Amino acid sequence: MEYRRLGNTGMYVSEISYGNWITHGSQVETEAAVKCVREALNQGITTFDTADVYAGTKAEVVLAKALKGVRRESYELFTKVYWPTGTGKNDRGLSRKHIMESCDASLKRLKTDHIDLYQAHRFDVETPLEETLSAFDDLIRQGKVSYIGFSEWNAKQISDALKIQDARGYNRFVSSQPQYSALWRVIESEVVPLSKKEGIGQIVWSPMAQGILTGKYLPGKKAPAGSRATDKKSGADFISRWMPEEVLTAVQKLKPIADGLDISMSQLALAWVLQNSNVSSAIMGATKPSQVKENVKASGIKLSADVMQAIDNALGKLPERDPKKNESPNPRA
Repeated sequence: MEYRRLGNTGMYVSEISYGNWITHGSQVETEAAVKCVREALNQGITTFDTADVYAGTKAEVVLAKALKGVRRESYELFTKVYWPTGTGKNDRGLSRKHIMESCDASLKRLKTDHIDLYQAHRFDVETPLEETLSAFDDLIRQGKVSYIGFSEWNAKQISDALKIQDARGYNRFVSSQPQYSALWRVIESEVVPLSKKEGIGQIVWSPMAQGILTGKYLPGKKAPAGSRATDKKSGADFISRWMPEEVLTAVQKLKPIADGLDISMSQLALAWVLQNSNVSSAIMGATKPSQVKENVKASGIKLSADVMQAIDNALGKLPERDPKKNESPNPRA
C-alpha cells in the first residue's frame, strides 16, 4: 500500500480507502463486515470512510465494532453530515443545530472521541454558508474534529466557502469527496483545477462505477445473482444508469487492456483514478475479504499515457463530463 497526503495537510491517507456506504449494516452482516475491515487493515489500508446516514446510522455502529481494539492513532476515521437521520425538520442539512447534534451522535456510534475528517455530505441550500462554516470551525476548536471537507460541491460553492473561511480566520476545507471514475468525470474541468490551486485533495467514491468497471456485468446477460444490480438494499436503482447495453459493451473493451497489464479490471479502474495527482485516495467497498485483497493491488500501479489513451478510446463518448451534473438537492433533502 502506498500513501498520499490529504490535500496540503500533513496527514497521510492510504491510496485505497475502505468505505461502507451500502454494505455494512445493509448488504453485509456484521460478522462479514468485521472480516472485511480486518483484511483491509492487514493489507495496509488505514483510511475508513462512513457517514451518519449509511444503513440508517447502522454503518457507523458496525464500523466501530470492526475497529474495536485497533490502536486509534493507527487509522484515519472519516464520516459525514447532511442527509436525514430522522423524521424531524432539523434532522438533516447543515444547520448549526444539526451539525453539532449529528457530530455528537456519530462520535457515540463510532465509539471515539474525535473524527479525523468531518465532511458536509452535500451543499445545503437552506442554511447560510457562514452558519455551516462557523459550526465546522467550532468542532475543530473543540477537538472533536481534526479536518473538514465536503462531498459533491461544485466549484462556485467551494470558492464561496473558502473566501468566508479566509475572511473569518476559520479552518479551511482540505478535502473533496466526489464521484469519480473513468465513466464519470464531471470534476475534471472545474473542481479539480480549483482544488489543486487551493490545496484540497479528492477522496473519490464509486471509482468502479458501482461495480460496472469490474466487467462482471455482461451485455445481453442477466446481472449475476447476489450482485449489487440485483439487490434492492444495496443500490440497484443507483447502478441502473450504467446498465445500458452500449455501456456494458464498451466496458468489455477494457478487458484486453487489463489483461495486457496482467491486472484485473477492478484494479485497472482504481489505478485509473489514482493517475490523477489531485486524488488523495480512492474509496472501495467490499462484501468479502477476497475483494479487499484484490483491490488493494491497484495501489502503486502506474498507467502509461498509451494505456490511458486506450481506455479513452474504448469508452468513447460515454463518460459523463458535464460539471453541472455535480449538484446538491434543491430544496434540501
